[in-house]
Amino acid sequence: MSDHEQRPAEGGEERVVVRDRRRIDPETGEVRPVAEEVPADEAGAAEGGRHAATEEPAGIVGEALLQAQLDERTADLQRLQAEYANYRKRVDRDREGVIAGAKASVVNELLGVLDDVERAAAHGDLTGAFKSVADKLIATVQRVGLEPFGHEREPFDPAVHEAVQHSTSPEVSGPTVTAVLRRGYRFGERVLRPALVAVTDHEPEEQKPVEAEWIEPSDGEPSDQG
Repeated sequence: MSDHEQRPAEGGEERVVVRDRRRIDPETGEVRPVAEEVPADEAGAAEGGRHAATEEPAGIVGEALLQAQLDERTADLQRLQAEYANYRKRVDRDREGVIAGAKASVVNELLGVLDDVERAAAHGDLTGAFKSVADKLIATVQRVGLEPFGHEREPFDPAVHEAVQHSTSPEVSGPTVTAVLRRGYRFGERVLRPALVAVTDHEPEEQKPVEAEWIEPSDGEPSDQG
């Protein structure tokens, strides 16, 4: 028994396909094994199901692996960015410290000149062209960051003041600078030189003793009568 199927051939012509379904081979006389046929649509569905069953877990594992690699690379990039930002901050801070140190070193060499200018001003000798040059010098060093300190009537601070004279007085409430013998200077937060000062501490007023009042006896004291 044979089946005939007509299938379109290339070029649009139909070709005949013959399938031999006889169980006994006409040439050998042997019985042919019966093969269970599976419909094409069922086979396709079954095959598709097998592929779906095997490919779906593989796809999920692949996506999870890619996501893990992406997360790892992202974390590495963020860590590198943070390290680079910290490096830039450290370099900028070190560079600013070097520049500030160089300025402070130069300004520190001019403190003696500033002392001479201040003494000349105190004696009335800072006049004319000398005064003009002195004013420009003071303005320049203050513009780069030099700050003088140490003034009379300000509280005594051992961190920035160096006491060379000490006295007491009831007119002050605590340790107070009453005279500045040499001006102090700071550059930014760095104290280049403490101020030499005279300090007056509080002295309580002496309590005067209370004198007892003497009461004179009266002349008309009563006398004993017998």
